[in-house]
Amino acid sequence: MGTPLGDFIRAKRDSIQPQSLGLPDHGRRRAPGLRRSDLAGRAGISVEYLTRLEQGRDRNPSVAVVNAVADALSLDTAERGHLRYLAKITGGECTAHTQPSPAPREVRPPVLETLRLIEPGIAVVTNRLGDVLARTSAYEAVTSGTGLLDGDAPNLTRYLFTDPRARRFFADWDDVADEQAFDLWLTPSIENTEWFTAELAPVAGPDFTGRLNGHVVPRRGVLRLNHPSGDELRLLRETLDLSSDAQQLVVFLPADERTAQAVARLRGLPPHGRLRAIS
Repeated sequence: MGTPLGDFIRAKRDSIQPQSLGLPDHGRRRAPGLRRSDLAGRAGISVEYLTRLEQGRDRNPSVAVVNAVADALSLDTAERGHLRYLAKITGGECTAHTQPSPAPREVRPPVLETLRLIEPGIAVVTNRLGDVLARTSAYEAVTSGTGLLDGDAPNLTRYLFTDPRARRFFADWDDVADEQAFDLWLTPSIENTEWFTAELAPVAGPDFTGRLNGHVVPRRGVLRLNHPSGDELRLLRETLDLSSDAQQLVVFLPADERTAQAVARLRGLPPHGRLRAIS
């Protein structure tokens, strides 16, 4: 049985062309990307040991080995951080609970007050599973008519992978889907994530499971939205990590004047309501 660490190493190895690392092309092969022997040689480890890592038969590589593999794969800063995090998960260092527990849904009063101060700006509080816990009226305006906030417990991850309207609303659906799948690895309770993904995977299918197991570190560029009103929105995102609450506050800023004008129009459209927190 594989491990998150092994899955990431294998996926990254498969995505790299030998020529990009200055290695000779060995010709056609059954699998894409680097050969295990190429990666093992660059990392200074044996092919047998690399095989054990990828197959999950070695769950406790040393820090030196993890760093050597990162160097051999030419990982960037974000990818290196993810590799180290997966090494901790695989070694059991990040599992803090023995039983699944609900992700925290209560938003602290100071955070709600921060949202009130942000009004009439666009902002939302979520947890890493994608639960929408609180939002400003402007957030409701830019998501109105999309189905995202339907129901008593809206969840961005579930919406993305199960609601056909999401593919129309998010102009760069693939990029946003990569982000949401990647963020599931950052939840504080591994068991909680496993419960959520087990529930979602049969409904969402390979679009979800492939991303979850592919460990693609997302770019998180400008968010482009196709609002049902016909407005095209381009939004910059600033994220405040509320680590003690296992939540995050995301503020969306218009990336251009056209978007700013569109948001102003949308804020004037009913229903926009007041600041809402979901308990």
